[in-house]
Amino acid sequence: MCFKCKILFNFEQQTYNTLKTNDMKNYIILATVLFSGIIFAQEVKPVLEPFGKKLKATYFFENGKVQQEGFFENGKLEGVWVSYDEKGNKTSFGEYKKGVKTGKWFFWTQNKDNGFNNLSEVDYSNNRIASIKNWKQESIANVE
Repeated sequence: MCFKCKILFNFEQQTYNTLKTNDMKNYIILATVLFSGIIFAQEVKPVLEPFGKKLKATYFFENGKVQQEGFFENGKLEGVWVSYDEKGNKTSFGEYKKGVKTGKWFFWTQNKDNGFNNLSEVDYSNNRIASIKNWKQESIANVE
């Protein structure tokens, strides 16, 4: 093998070994991050309580506040379900029948720009949106 070929071969071998070492380091770092994420992820389990023929389910945020609550019957969502944000403010309210959204659902959101609350009324028919009405707190006038 000629001198230039040996130098080129050694350079390629060093480059390959460097890349291989960097790949291994990246894989080890990735595995460590994923593993630590699994270890430290705390899943807050729901509280399930019998309620007649239904099962009442209450889900919680990691801070201990209620995230949502509602009922199951025969393994399907049933009855009124209410959701809250992490501060305890109601964010949605609606009803399920045999796992299907029915009737009027209400969704509350807060506008981050002006702090006003918005309310959306969504009518469901056969688990599909039939109509939507939106109200904004800033558009309500007080008459005295």
